[in-house]
Amino acid sequence: MSRGEGPPRSVLFACTHNSIRSPMAAELMRLRFGPLVRVDSAGVRPGEEVSAMAAFVIDELGGDISRVRPKPFESFEEDEGEGPFELIVSLSPEAHHRALDLVPKLGLAAEYWPTFDPSLAEGSREQVLMEYRAVRDGLVRRIAERFERPSTG
Repeated sequence: MSRGEGPPRSVLFACTHNSIRSPMAAELMRLRFGPLVRVDSAGVRPGEEVSAMAAFVIDELGGDISRVRPKPFESFEEDEGEGPFELIVSLSPEAHHRALDLVPKLGLAAEYWPTFDPSLAEGSREQVLMEYRAVRDGLVRRIAERFERPSTG
């Protein structure tokens, strides 16, 4: 799959805890492509819940991840119903190592998009929110660059 050839039929976004980066990316993909793409997210070591800050910055764009429950990769390995994802996009090194182990069973291909973990940000609430927004906006750009068809004309 080369850049800009359009969205795949299915994408699994993955990060370490499935509580910030991968749920954000999955929701941004849903906002851009709606039901055209089967999209979900997973983590290597899922956290208890999605980050409130992540939910806040996604809400700013009209998305909602507040009810997402972090899931492990294994929850998809057991689901044979829809078959493997066309693409696994890893957002952390740990998730990428795990994703590579799962090609082709869970995903037909894997890509690594290095993405800062905004939970490491320090400072005031507004400074931390700026880091979450930077991650969100970076994911918006990356999704558009990777999956949008180039215009002809």
